[in-house]
Amino acid sequence: MEVRLLKKSYINKEEFYNDFLNDNIKNKEEYFTENTAFIKEAPSFPMYIAKGNEDTKNKLFHEAFEIISKYYLDTDRDVHFDEMFWYSLLCVHKRDYLLETYPEIAESHSNFKNIVVKKFDWENYIYKLIIGAQYINDNVEDEDERKRYYQLIIDNLDLYNYIIKYEIFRNDKFLLNILDIIDDHDLCKIMKAKLKNRPDLGKDERVGRRVIFEFNKSYPVIMSPMLEKSELEPIFFEYVSYYYDLRLVMA
Repeated sequence: MEVRLLKKSYINKEEFYNDFLNDNIKNKEEYFTENTAFIKEAPSFPMYIAKGNEDTKNKLFHEAFEIISKYYLDTDRDVHFDEMFWYSLLCVHKRDYLLETYPEIAESHSNFKNIVVKKFDWENYIYKLIIGAQYINDNVEDEDERKRYYQLIIDNLDLYNYIIKYEIFRNDKFLLNILDIIDDHDLCKIMKAKLKNRPDLGKDERVGRRVIFEFNKSYPVIMSPMLEKSELEPIFFEYVSYYYDLRLVMA
C-alpha cells in the first residue's frame, strides 16, 4: 500500500476536519506533499483505548499490540515512528473505520483532534503501542513472553506513560527491567496506588509516577537507563520507600 503523506500545516484546521467528514481529503491536492510511504498491509486496530471497562481495554490493547507487531513493525522505523505517516493513513485510508468505531469524531472538531490527529507523543495511543511493541519485539522472541510484557504494560499503563514521557528513559532496556522488577515482586497495585497525606504533591499522584520522577531527578548522577536489572532493583526500592511503607511489601 502506498500512503501519500499529508502536510502537517493542514491537519488541525477546521476545513480539513470538514473534508474528513465528507470524505473529500483525497480530492484536495493542496493537502498532500510529494512524499509517500509504503507498507505491505495496514489492517485496522484499536487506535484509541480511552473508554470501556478494564476487561474491554485489556482486550483492545492486546489486539492492537498483536496487529502492530505482525504488520507495522516490518516497515522502516522512519515510517512507523513518523507522525505524518499515521495521520495520513488514518485520515485517508481509515476514515470509514474511524467514524464507525469512534462515532464521537463526527460530533466535534476537538474530538477529531484528540482521537485522530493528536500530538504524536506519550499521550497518543498509537505512540504508546508502537514503542511498547517495538521494544518488546526487539528483545523477546518467545510469543508467550511477549504477551506477558504486553500485559505488564497494560497493567502498569500509568507508570509506562511516565517512562516514555522522559526521553532519557525511552529505551528498551530500562523499560523491560522496570517491568520485570514490578512483576518479580508483584508491585503493580502499589505502583498505581494514590499518594495520601501529601499536600505538597499533586492531587492525583501515584507511587509509580513518583518513582520515575526520582529516577529522572537523580540522572545523570545515577545512569539508571544503562544499569543492569540487579543494579537497578535496589535503587528502585529505595525510591519506592520514599512514598510507600515497604514493610507492608516485605512482611
